[in-house]
Amino acid sequence: MKNRILPIVALLLLLTVALSAFLPADTFAQAFNKTNNTYTGKTPKYVFLFIGDGTSFPQIAAAEMYLGAQKKTASPEIKALDFTNFPATGVAATYDSDSFIPDSASTGTSIASGIKTGNGIINMDPQKKTNVEPITRKLKAKGYKIGVISSVSIDHATPAVFYANQVSRNNYYDIGLQLANSKFDFFGGGGFVDPRGERAKIANAQDVLEVAKKNGFKVVSTKEEILKLNKNSGRVIAINPQLDSSKAMPYEIDRKEGDLKLSDYVRKGIEVLDNKNGFFMVVESGKIDWANHANDAAASIHDTIEFNNAVMEAYKVYEKYPNDTLIIVTGDHECGGLTIGFAGTEYSTFFNKLEKQTMSYIGFDKIISDYKKNTKPENYKLEDLFPQIKAAFGLVPSGDAKSELVLTASELKRLQDAFTRSMQASADRKYDDHEKIIYGTYEPLTVTLTHILNNKAGLSFTSYSHTGLPVPVYAVGLGQELFIGSYDNTDINKKLVAITKADK
Repeated sequence: MKNRILPIVALLLLLTVALSAFLPADTFAQAFNKTNNTYTGKTPKYVFLFIGDGTSFPQIAAAEMYLGAQKKTASPEIKALDFTNFPATGVAATYDSDSFIPDSASTGTSIASGIKTGNGIINMDPQKKTNVEPITRKLKAKGYKIGVISSVSIDHATPAVFYANQVSRNNYYDIGLQLANSKFDFFGGGGFVDPRGERAKIANAQDVLEVAKKNGFKVVSTKEEILKLNKNSGRVIAINPQLDSSKAMPYEIDRKEGDLKLSDYVRKGIEVLDNKNGFFMVVESGKIDWANHANDAAASIHDTIEFNNAVMEAYKVYEKYPNDTLIIVTGDHECGGLTIGFAGTEYSTFFNKLEKQTMSYIGFDKIISDYKKNTKPENYKLEDLFPQIKAAFGLVPSGDAKSELVLTASELKRLQDAFTRSMQASADRKYDDHEKIIYGTYEPLTVTLTHILNNKAGLSFTSYSHTGLPVPVYAVGLGQELFIGSYDNTDINKKLVAITKADK
C-alpha cells in the first residue's frame, strides 16, 4: 500500500510545482473585485506611471523597426523596446466626452482622475462645474511622496492633470500657481510657459517660481545643481538648463552630448523621492506627440527610444524591490496617424534611411529662418539650401546619383513649391485646400522634407492632429495582472486607485 501511495504523492508534488506559476494570477484575481474596484492584496510602495504623449502602437513599432534596421540583417528584424516585454499587456480606449479623437487634457484627466471629460479640460466634469481629484492628491494624503516629470513644459496638459483643476489647459499661469501651491515633492524637466502672468495679461501677478520658493520648494536650473540633488534636498522644482521657445526640453535628436535627458530626471527623481513611506512618480515624454503632430518620424523615434531608457531607470527600482514596485507604461492617445507603409514603397520599408536625419523639424526651421534673414528676397533660391538639406535629411538632387536618397523630379517640384511658400511671410500664405492638407500649420519646406524622407523609408502620416486609436498598456510588478485585457482609459485610474488603496 505504501508503495502505491508514494508515486501518487510524488505526482501531486509535481502538479503543485507545475501549477505554482499560475498561483500569483489566481491569488490576484481573488484579491480584486471588479464590481466595486476593490483590492485586498499587498499595496506597492513604489509606483511609476509612464505616459508617452501621442504614443500608440505605430510609434512603438516604428522605434522597434528602426532599431532592428540598424542590425543590417538580410531579412526584416525588430529590436523590442524593453517595456514591451513587460509580463502584463493591455489595450485602452482613448475617446473623451466630446469625440473619438481626444486631446491630452481630457485623456490625461481620464488617467489621473478616472472620468471622461471634454477637450481642453483639466480635472473637471464636461460641464466645467465640478472639480475631480487626481490620484496623486489622494496618495499624498496617504503619505506617499509625489513626483511629476515631463519633457515638455511642466504646466502642459499631461503633467497638469496630476496637480491642477482648470476649465482650460491654456490657463498656464493659473496652472503654474496650482503647482507652486501644491504639497508635492518633485517636479522635473520642462519650465513654465507663463510664470509671470504676462500671457494671461494679469496685472501685478505673482511670479510662480517665487510663490513656489515661499512655499518651501527649492528651484534649480543648472546641470550641476540638478545632479547634486538627493533624498535630503527637500521639495524640488528642477528645470532643464536647455529649453526651447515652448519651455520644453530639446528633442532627443537635437540634444547635445552631455546635456540632461528624460532618463536623467527619472533617475534623479527617484533619489529625491526616496523615503520609508514610498512614492508615486508620473513621467511624460511629451515631445513624441509634438514630433508626430509635425509628421517628423525620425524625431518621434528618437524620443520614443529615450522614453524607453527613462522607463528602465524605474525598472532598476523594480529589480531591487520586486515585491514593492509597480510600473505602468502607456500612451494618452495616438498622434499623426502614423502608418508603417506608403503607397510608393508598397510592401517594402527602408528604416535605415531615417538614420540620415540629423535634426528635428525645429532645427531645420531655424535654418530657413536664418536664410531668410541673411538673404535678399530677390536672391532666394532653393539650390542655396541643398547642402543644408543633405546634412539634415540626407536628401540630394538628382545629379548626385551615388546617394540612395536622390530626389526625383516630382519631389524636387514639391520642394520648389514648398520653398516658394516658406520664403513668404506667414501672414501672406493664402493656402488653397490642397496646401492646407500638405503643409498644415508647419513650415512648408521643412514638412515637405520630412514627408519625402518618411515616404522613402516606407512611412506616412494621415493627420497633423490626434487620432482615435486605442493605446497599449504595459505593466510589471505588484498587481501587474490587473492591466491585462481591453478596457477604457478611465480604468487605468480605477485599477491604480484599487491597488494603492488611494480612496481609503
